[in-house]
Amino acid sequence: MAIPGYDSSSVAEYTLEQAGARVELVAGVVPDAFGLAKSGREPPVDALGDPVDLVACEELKAIEAVRIALVYDPSRLPPGASPTDVAVAVDADDGWEPLESTVDLGETTVTAVLNDRPPGTTVVAGYDDTDGESGNSAT
Repeated sequence: MAIPGYDSSSVAEYTLEQAGARVELVAGVVPDAFGLAKSGREPPVDALGDPVDLVACEELKAIEAVRIALVYDPSRLPPGASPTDVAVAVDADDGWEPLESTVDLGETTVTAVLNDRPPGTTVVAGYDDTDGESGNSAT
């Protein structure tokens, strides 16, 4: 699925099937080294999937749009949690930061669309309890 509003011929697509991750982007410069890899980083306590690294993300230039889609495991949601309280989280300088995300309950995917590179290079689907009391949220 291409990024809405962009011609599919201008969208570069990358998939890491074993982690259920897909990134689509529109950028003036996409380095040959760009891609996805399973991350060696420790996932946050409320991760709903495996962390994925955006390889060579810092080398992207003239970014117009980035779409990150991750598969998540709804059985890992805490008891009583809403199945829509899921977000793509990025391991930023000050911890895991949730991105504005859309959940597809049928496909069990969560998607974030940005107009710039993400604030970090490791992403994960996580339980977003930012309205809750927990201080241990991935997001």
